[in-house]
This record gives sequence, structure tokens and C-alpha cells, in this order.
Amino acid sequence: MKPIKFKGTNATYLSLPSFKVPGSPEGDVICCWKLSRWERAKLLFTGRLWLSLWTFNKPLTPHRPSVHKREFIKK
Repeated sequence: MKPIKFKGTNATYLSLPSFKVPGSPEGDVICCWKLSRWERAKLLFTGRLWLSLWTFNKPLTPHRPSVHKREFIKK
């Protein structure tokens, strides 16, 4: 799995292409990841996606995974 640039990318965090939502009171930052064929097949059959979050021993920030870009970027 690798992070990829996408239409609307306007920021980069440690080489992670992102979209920082202008004026968001929550400070929304959105990124997109591309899965390999093997990863897509495994996800299809297991229905499980593992997520590792670095907190640097600070409180965990909210996360909201999705397969739909429109849930995050409204036109």
C-alpha cells in the first residue's frame, strides 16, 4: 500500500500527499492510498483493513476511513 497524489492535493506531510480542508474547524487533512493487487484481493476476501496510528504518546486523534472520496471532499 502506498500513498498517492490525487486531484485536489494541496499539502504534503512527511512525503504524504494530502488535502488540507480550507477553513475546517476540525483541521481536516485527507490522504489517499493505493493498494496492490494482492492487497485488494486479500481485503476482498477477508473484509479487514488494519490501521497503525502514531500518537507519539499523545491522545489519539479521531480517524474516519472510507472508500468514498465524496464523504470528505464536498463540491
